[in-house]
Amino acid sequence: MPSPLPHARVRAVRNSALRAAVVPLLCVPYLASTWSGEHRPAMAVVVAVLLSLSLLTAATARLIARSRLRRMVQLTTLVATVEAYAALAWLDGGVYSTMGALLPFAVMLFAVTMPPRPFVVTGAFSAVAYWVVVLTGGPAPPGYAAIYTVGIICVAATCLRYAGAMASLRRRLAEQSRIDPLTHCLNRRGFDERLAGELAEAARTGDPAVLLLIDLDSFKAINDTYGHRAGDELLAFTGRTLIEQLRAHDAVGRVGGDEFAAVLSGIDAEGAAIVVERLYAALDGTASASIGFACYPAEAGTAEELKQLADERVYADKASRNRQMPGAEAVSRVLSEPSAPERPTVSPLERRRRAIAAGGLLGAADPAVGMLFVLGFAAGHPHRLLLGVLMTAAIIVGVTVRLLATPLSRHAAAGGLVMAVTVVQFAIALTVVALDGGAGSPLAFGLFAPMPFIVMTTPRLGRPLVAAIALGYLGIAFFVGTPSIWFALCHLNGALAVTLVCARKAEEAARQRRRLSELSRTDPLTSALNRRGFTERFAAELSHAQRHHRALALLLIDLDGFKQVNDVHGHAAGDDLLVWVATTLKEGLHSHDVVGRLGGDEFVVLLTSHDAPDVERAADDLRSAIEARIGASIGIAVLGEHGGEFDELYAHADADLYDHKSASGRGRSRRTEPPTAEPTAVCELSEYRQASKQ
Repeated sequence: MPSPLPHARVRAVRNSALRAAVVPLLCVPYLASTWSGEHRPAMAVVVAVLLSLSLLTAATARLIARSRLRRMVQLTTLVATVEAYAALAWLDGGVYSTMGALLPFAVMLFAVTMPPRPFVVTGAFSAVAYWVVVLTGGPAPPGYAAIYTVGIICVAATCLRYAGAMASLRRRLAEQSRIDPLTHCLNRRGFDERLAGELAEAARTGDPAVLLLIDLDSFKAINDTYGHRAGDELLAFTGRTLIEQLRAHDAVGRVGGDEFAAVLSGIDAEGAAIVVERLYAALDGTASASIGFACYPAEAGTAEELKQLADERVYADKASRNRQMPGAEAVSRVLSEPSAPERPTVSPLERRRRAIAAGGLLGAADPAVGMLFVLGFAAGHPHRLLLGVLMTAAIIVGVTVRLLATPLSRHAAAGGLVMAVTVVQFAIALTVVALDGGAGSPLAFGLFAPMPFIVMTTPRLGRPLVAAIALGYLGIAFFVGTPSIWFALCHLNGALAVTLVCARKAEEAARQRRRLSELSRTDPLTSALNRRGFTERFAAELSHAQRHHRALALLLIDLDGFKQVNDVHGHAAGDDLLVWVATTLKEGLHSHDVVGRLGGDEFVVLLTSHDAPDVERAADDLRSAIEARIGASIGIAVLGEHGGEFDELYAHADADLYDHKSASGRGRSRRTEPPTAEPTAVCELSEYRQASKQ
């Protein structure tokens, strides 16, 4: 099967070429309607060359995409395009002509579509070409070229800064979506991706690699005896221990409820045996585990074969010895250890804060450029004082928004407030352009500058505002004045073209962020919230309940006999049951109640729509619904009555759950003395391998 990468490259090259053809096509009606002007035949030749270059690139996109000279061809095309735009501006009368708008808006487009380093080179080359036209072409109003140059630099810097921040946000979201929130190891998806990468690298270099599978012994009994918090802490301890005992570049993942895996590069079977003994020693006495490994390529040639062989050795290890649950002293020691520092998470408000801050920065920079014009080029202007006052007011508004970005991002009415500020700045910009003579004013650039950024940061609110800016600019051109109707249309079309590209990029980036955010907060099997997602939602609901004095209750749900379902019917049946339980819980609750799966067969429900007297009835209804297929025990904790924080409510619900289990005889009673060894386990497919086979 052909690699998808060349297809993506072919599409990118072809689409880029077709977009480049839009500009010369738009030049055709202008040339046709002004054919009596100077240099029109020469300009027609330049337009024809641009069209031919675009069509040739589109036609040979497949060849270019697969060529080693692809980047050289793209660079040559880019240089030719910049030179052609400069030539059109020069032939049309200079930077103040209709074609003089092509190069500035092309640079704005480069700023939002190119990586920073290539853009710096391209931008510098474009600036040189622009100033060659300034110095050798027709005349322009005082300060026109300087204001456009500084304005473009400010817009490009702001767009690059914001694009970099959004790229960083996407990277951190992607990393967060691959991390298990409890153990801080890779989750199943993240580990599978890392395993595939390590095997591909081993195949390329010829080095060996090893897959380790680690399965905790008697983990269900640990939860039943010491509580879910103890089980969680033991999982976190195991993850920390594995990471500490392995090398920094080895990958460790939690790939099932109590299953861990690691991939070790550059190690053979002899080295793997040494690592396994080291892990036994590190976990001994605290977290009894069975370990199996498989070597690539000596024993298996694919990831699935490695998992199968390592899985068989895990259960052979289980069968070869008595497996004991850790004693109370070991559990107490784990509970007393300080938890690993939390990984930095991506706040849901971060994008909003960055967008508000960048908008405020641009809102201050744009009138600051206008102030340079007032101070340096507006001597004798009849409205100089008023222009200066309006610019100062706009600068103050922009700086204020930049300084208040953090508190504004937390405010429920942040969107409306930012929109109101934007409307004020838009009104100031319209007034300034009208006072300076109309659409041909150097200050008209201040109307265009925010348009791409507006649709990047606030797509829904930004579109009507962009439409208002366009209509306002046309109104000024019609009622106040413009060098020509083509001048106004060319400048407006250039700004709208850049804005359209930015809008599409913003939509694509938003889809990526939503998907990554969903992956980082959702259990992939049941589609319920995972631990991270539930914790974040609980914090938000708790804050809301405290502000509005509303009831809140936490239900902890543990399935009775779930391990027997897996043992008798297989993990596929167990997974199907977990999905059914999650669906049943959601269907039995109000839409604003919250369902989460914290791990294994442990579910948690946050009731936001039930008063305290109704909580018991809601729990009984859920228990009855679940018992259509499997028994369930439910523990209850009510906000205020049993605690005011998640940990307090969780601890009470956990204790209440096991009181119900003990009273009904469905679970072992809790004790503080170490239990006797359990019978030897039968060999079965691990959750990780079963999921992989599915």
